[in-house]
Parts: sequence; structure tokens; C-alpha cells
Amino acid sequence: MAEQAIGQPFPEPLVESLLRHNGMGHRDLLPPFWSLLGVEGITSAWQTRMKIYGDVLAGAEEGDPDGEFGPWWHAQWIPIAYNGRGDYLILDMRPYRRRGRIGDADHETGCSFSPHPMWASLPALLDATATALETGEAVDGYLPVAVDEDELDWDF
Repeated sequence: MAEQAIGQPFPEPLVESLLRHNGMGHRDLLPPFWSLLGVEGITSAWQTRMKIYGDVLAGAEEGDPDGEFGPWWHAQWIPIAYNGRGDYLILDMRPYRRRGRIGDADHETGCSFSPHPMWASLPALLDATATALETGEAVDGYLPVAVDEDELDWDF
């Protein structure tokens, strides 16, 4: 149903992730302050962004698909995490060679893409996050810090 709502199938790594935990509420698991969205959150975030930017998208320039910056929003982006301030991590599913990379879709500045390998794909991000949590070592400048038994923070 969510795939129909956003008009494209979810990539297999996202499906596997959603089947495992379907989001995580308001817990900042991904560095430095991102919470994974569940199926309903993905659908709602995508629909909200399309309402905001839908009219603009018709004639909008997509920018360089391999570049550091993208447009404000694109219909082929799938939001996967949020920061509680109106910004999303997205999977860029536009059909080109870097398909599946992760971008930071900021509601004020547009979308940016980091060259760090952990942002190359959802599996890379989840693996880098798990490794940082297991080893306590920083990843892309973010160091995991246990605030208490139930809360994680990231120092940078």
C-alpha cells in the first residue's frame, strides 16, 4: 500500500529493514540525530513533501544527479528517517548510477549528499551505525554516547 501511495517499489534493503523493526519512534539511532521512519511515516512524509513541492517539481531542474546538492524535493526520493525538525534522510531512487544513495533533505536549504561511504546506501549506513555502536568508535566524525540505558546520543 505504501509503495502504491508513493508510486514506486521500495528497494529490498528498505523492505528488509521495515520487516525487522518498522521504524523506531523518537529514538535517535542514526548519527547524529536521525530516527528511522516506519511504513506510515514514510508514506506521510512523502505525501507531505509532495503537497509542499509538487507544483514546483513540474518544471524544476534536477541538478547534477552525481553532485553534492540536489533539488528541494523529488518524487523519486523515499524518506527513511527524520530529525523532528522537518528534515528527512532520503533514498535517492532516480534512475542513474548512484541510485540508492542517501541524502539529507533539509526543509530550508534543499538536499545535500555526503561523499562519505556510510551515506552511499541504506545497507552502508546501517552497517556503519552498527559498527560504531559495537566498537564505540566514531563514524564520519560521529561518536556514539550512551546517555542512559534507554537513550543514545552522538557527539561530533
